[in-house]
Order: sequence, then structure tokens, then C-alpha cells
Amino acid sequence: MGVYTFTHETTASVAPSTLFKALVIDFNKLGSELAPDVKSIENVEGDGGPGTIKKITFVEGGPIKYLKHKIHVVDDKNLVTKYSLIEGDVLGDKLETINYEGKFEASENGGCVCTTTSEYHTKGDYVVTEEEHNVGKEKANDLIKAIETYLLANPSVYA
Repeated sequence: MGVYTFTHETTASVAPSTLFKALVIDFNKLGSELAPDVKSIENVEGDGGPGTIKKITFVEGGPIKYLKHKIHVVDDKNLVTKYSLIEGDVLGDKLETINYEGKFEASENGGCVCTTTSEYHTKGDYVVTEEEHNVGKEKANDLIKAIETYLLANPSVYA
């Protein structure tokens, strides 16, 4: 088993607390509304806080059927979240789990910098490449941009 870690930053032109509320606290609602390939997001266990297991079901015909995330940390004071991908098509026969940590911080222009660290735990001697990581990173960036667009069009929603 190996562990491969990647870190990337995404910027948004909304306040960090606003993006955190939309992307972390209200993810079940907004993720299913704004991500075109997501059919539904539901808590199959827990209330959204630590210990919760979320199931994301994707529309039929796509490359991914579903994912399950386990929430470890939702820190709305420090704007940090930690969760793991524990089940789903993405893991396949090469990955045990993927751990994520997201931090939301103010940027100089009044917006937000979201720093995400992804830690891939592999099976056997499999090596995760940056190109493979970039596929998931691009999907996450697309979701952040969709939520940012929604927040800019609806500035009072999570103010």
C-alpha cells in the first residue's frame, strides 16, 4: 500500500464563510442542484456532522454510479472540513480510500482561497499519477465555480 498526496488551491470571489456554508454545510442541497451529473445527495447515516456518511448518486449513463463520503470534521469557526471517500466506482481495485482536507481562507481581493489536500491510499504497489488526480480536481473546481456563480447571483442566500 502507498500514500500519495496532492494539494491545490482554487479561488472564488465570495467570502470564505459564504463558500464554506454553501459547499460544506448545505452540500446535499446545492450539489444536487448545481452539478449536472449528480442525481441526488443524501445522508445515509448521521446528521451532516462528524461521523455522517453521505451518498452521492450520479445520473445514469455516466462513468460513475455513486460515491460514499464519511465526514470527519466540519469546523465552521476555522472553515475546515475533513472527509474520506470510502466507497464507490472511483476506488475500483486500485484505491482503498481517498482522504480530503479543505481549508477556506480570505484572499486579498475579498474573496476566498480554498486549499484542498487529497491523500490517496492505494492497494498493492499502485501509483497515483498527477494526471489521475487532475481528473477529480477538475470536477471539484467545476463544482466550486458553479456554486460561486450561484452565490454571486444570490448574494443574500448564505450571507
